[in-house]
Amino acid sequence: MDQQLKRDFIEKWRKYFNESELPIAFFYSDNLAGAEKVAEAKGRSCLICELKKVREGKSVAYSGEAIACGGAKRYLGYSCSLFSNFNYFLSYGIEGKVEGERYKKSPELVQEFQDQTVQIDAAGKYLVFKRWDNLTASDLPDACIFFANPDVLAGLFTLANFDIPGRTGVITPFGSGCSSIIHFPYLENQSDDPKCVLGMFDPSARKCLPANILTFAVPFKKMVTMVENMDESFLITPSWENVRKRI
Repeated sequence: MDQQLKRDFIEKWRKYFNESELPIAFFYSDNLAGAEKVAEAKGRSCLICELKKVREGKSVAYSGEAIACGGAKRYLGYSCSLFSNFNYFLSYGIEGKVEGERYKKSPELVQEFQDQTVQIDAAGKYLVFKRWDNLTASDLPDACIFFANPDVLAGLFTLANFDIPGRTGVITPFGSGCSSIIHFPYLENQSDDPKCVLGMFDPSARKCLPANILTFAVPFKKMVTMVENMDESFLITPSWENVRKRI
């Protein structure tokens, strides 16, 4: 990644967002890219909970074997299979056999939802996560993920819409927590008109975050233009200054 871009963003971020948390980035790689290899998964855990250490500055690399959750493994491109009775699991379950999460009204709706899901294939042996300030010149991020409160989200949302003619610079697709920060942003980064993804509405993943935090995932090609636009956007106005003072 362009190291001047890295420095420019950090300078502007501090200028307009004070000490708000820096984003983390992810990319696929066939080597560890200077990150620590995550051990093979044992038992059930949530990737969102595990990313707390990345937000604190630790760089990690996941292989498919290191991802404990089957849903995450599928959304991240390391598997294309679903466990038996998944349609009932995501809906109302099967009495005495499968406890339903009740995120969809019926198994039939779950099937339609699955039919619309675009499968991605992992583009490398590892999925690497690094905080923005730890990215090196050889890293090629697919997207950046902000963990942010409402005031910071307001700034990011407005900046994402700054240089487009329409109203949909940001999307909020239904899905798991990991789909909102990895799967959908990865797909958007392949688009000629990439959209940012507001996420972390998955009740199952909410336990991993403070009550006032959501995520805002930015496809990397969009991230470049957002950084370039910061100094000529609303961020230099008195309206934003009033918000910035309380961030």
